[in-house]
Amino acid sequence: MILILAALASLSAGAAQTGLSIDRDREVLFQVSTIDALLLAVYDGVLPVGELKEKGDFGIGTFDKLAGEMILLDGVCYQVKEDGVAYVVSDDLTTPFASVTFFDHDETVLIEEAANLTEFVGILEASLPSKNAFYAVRIDGTFPYVRTRSVPAQERPYPLLADAVSDQTVFEFVNASGTIVGFWTPQFAAGINVPGSHLHFITDDRTAGGHILDLRVDGVEVALDVTASILMALPTAGDFFDLDLTGDLSADLEKVEK
Repeated sequence: MILILAALASLSAGAAQTGLSIDRDREVLFQVSTIDALLLAVYDGVLPVGELKEKGDFGIGTFDKLAGEMILLDGVCYQVKEDGVAYVVSDDLTTPFASVTFFDHDETVLIEEAANLTEFVGILEASLPSKNAFYAVRIDGTFPYVRTRSVPAQERPYPLLADAVSDQTVFEFVNASGTIVGFWTPQFAAGINVPGSHLHFITDDRTAGGHILDLRVDGVEVALDVTASILMALPTAGDFFDLDLTGDLSADLEKVEK
């Protein structure tokens, strides 16, 4: 079972003056569980992909037992497994953690050049209309370099996520055409989602990708969709229900993301 919690985050008048969309019928970030729960090994799927796609056509996450990386793009859900291959998944496959929205292009940020992921994120953040909003991030183009990973399915007793990623498989793409899919999350939402950028990649032919560990970009247009609301689906049973989520897991998250 899952419990649905809704929280509305209204955009400021200043954001509205920049032309940011506040269509609340579509500008909603729908999230399954929390990043801290995933860090603490809550890997059992609680929501089917079919129901997830009713909440958005764009997003990222993982699958039951932490089996691979999720990319939801243009309404199609892909699973990048430990072999690096992107598979279209059935609607009955479940997710323990995911973030999705209906992508509507609100703003464009041009990034002329970034030598690595840290530099890219710094340039992007400096260009955001507000640091207190959630943004869906989409980049279509050819990328000089992308390094991604995927994690294999885990077995009980589940290891913490920081330990599970030690068994990750890493993939490298050179001059690869594809799409970067992800979100930028404000710092105040730490513990709920990954503060800053959380990005996945899939190739143009939709055959490979993964969670982005590093990248280089050269003259890309970053399409942003501001989400004015967040809707969360929290598990009401299983490992999540008795979990202690009061600790600071930022160090574990840093290890997982990098």
